[in-house]
Amino acid sequence: MTEMVRKITLSRAVRIMQNLFPEEYNFYPRSWILPDEFQLFVAQVRMVKDGDPSWKPTFIVKPDGGCQGDGIYLIKDPSDIRLAGTLQSRPAVVQEYICKPLLIDKLKFDIRLYVLLKSLDPLEIYIAKDGLSRFCTEPYQEPNPKNLHHIFMHLTNYSLNIHSGNFVHSDSTSTGSKRTFSSILCRLSSKGVDIKKVWSDIISLVIKTVIALTPELKVFYQSDIPAGRPGPTCFQILGFDILLMKNLKPILLEVNANPSMRIEHEQELSPGVFENVPSLVDEEVKVAVIRDTLRLMDPLKKKRENHFPDIYTDRKHRFPPVSDRMPSSQLPVVRSQQLTKPLAAKEDPSDSEPASASDGNTDPEAHLPSICLKQVFPKYAKQFNYLRLVDRMANLFIRFLGIKGTMKLGPTGFRTFIRNCKLSSSSLSMAAVDILYIDITRRWNSMTLDQRDSGMCLQAFVEAFFYLAQRKFKTLPLHEQVASLIDLCEYHLSLLDEKRLVCGRSGPAGGRPLDSGSPPDATPSAPPVEGHPPSCTNSAPKAAHSRHTLS
Repeated sequence: MTEMVRKITLSRAVRIMQNLFPEEYNFYPRSWILPDEFQLFVAQVRMVKDGDPSWKPTFIVKPDGGCQGDGIYLIKDPSDIRLAGTLQSRPAVVQEYICKPLLIDKLKFDIRLYVLLKSLDPLEIYIAKDGLSRFCTEPYQEPNPKNLHHIFMHLTNYSLNIHSGNFVHSDSTSTGSKRTFSSILCRLSSKGVDIKKVWSDIISLVIKTVIALTPELKVFYQSDIPAGRPGPTCFQILGFDILLMKNLKPILLEVNANPSMRIEHEQELSPGVFENVPSLVDEEVKVAVIRDTLRLMDPLKKKRENHFPDIYTDRKHRFPPVSDRMPSSQLPVVRSQQLTKPLAAKEDPSDSEPASASDGNTDPEAHLPSICLKQVFPKYAKQFNYLRLVDRMANLFIRFLGIKGTMKLGPTGFRTFIRNCKLSSSSLSMAAVDILYIDITRRWNSMTLDQRDSGMCLQAFVEAFFYLAQRKFKTLPLHEQVASLIDLCEYHLSLLDEKRLVCGRSGPAGGRPLDSGSPPDATPSAPPVEGHPPSCTNSAPKAAHSRHTLS
């Protein structure tokens, strides 16, 4: 997961989806990967400027492995001298800077939302019902050559702004330099903003981003986790950093694999002397996220009846709240639970934990708050499953990998894929297939730092698949071309599996086929009738599905 959410890997994953569904993935800024795409960056900026001389963009440069705002800076032009230094030092991503963010108290801010990826296969996603809003500490102005260096104006990173003399450690969840997201929503609601629409757009952004990340995660997963284990074997809490534009459209800034879970901040008593001070806002959000993640992931919950370990004791008895550790004069008048009341909607039964057991049995969670993590997938799967084309490509890729533990497809595996899916023809000979494999694999390997395995990585396979789809279904849009080719591949593989199943029943036990090590989901659950190829025109439902309100 740490590898998947690095800025370059995330940008590549989202870009694949932008090629397939440009309107659905317009929440991620246009990005270029440095140094590989520097010339492309220069050429595209020059082309847009030539077409629109009034366009005066700003770009933000983010080192690939950077964190906590380290190494981030703004530029106005690709010729900026600092960019030359970045090209020589370390890989980075350069993105269009969002110049018109939503401001609160004249300050730019972002949102940190906590997302639980509970399971990869089947995919299960939960979003915390509250998050953090981290504020800049200098009033915002649109970027110009004079203020590009003002990090406290443009960068919302808490780890940077904490060092500003204007940073405010507030005792309230609705004031200061770090607030609850619910307090921001309450404030927007009082001004007539449709909060349900804002949340719906954010949920959509999270689901689409996870869908973009899961194909390659599956490849990592199959190389490390033994096949056949029942149920989920690992989970992850992700930190999504989201910016609201002035028009309230959410923009994805980045995803963090290891978001900070500290509920205290350091306060300098004297030069070099610090103490840890409880943070009401952090505790309000983060304790609930960790507590409820453990409640959801507990593998022994169903087996436990009358014996409840101390870990299920009410948190109040073992970890006093901030209110017990702070003087009453410093306590806020309004708690975030009160702030969220106007926004509360009728919850789904799936959003809550089971009620207390009847017949006198004591539920260890009966006295805990209602669960703060809301399931959004598979709850909204019907609205987003049409986007999972790369996921289906990953299943094909994994099927033909062959050796357990490898993450790259060898030339024999690629040829077997072409042959079994019947993709070769008079216009695409096996010699042409070999050349395609060599050209694409060589280019992707030159861009990859990880050279542990030789062969075709998933991104290279996706590029080859796009090429094959465009050759075979020339008149369709790209996402329909790809969906049609996936249908065709799955159809031929299902026929092959049925034939092998029949032969296996009637013939003697023998060696297994080269490409038979497929996961359970590598073949369609309901294959087409033999002899009738699948329809290629209605393979991708309309994108309008994702625009339904998600409450």
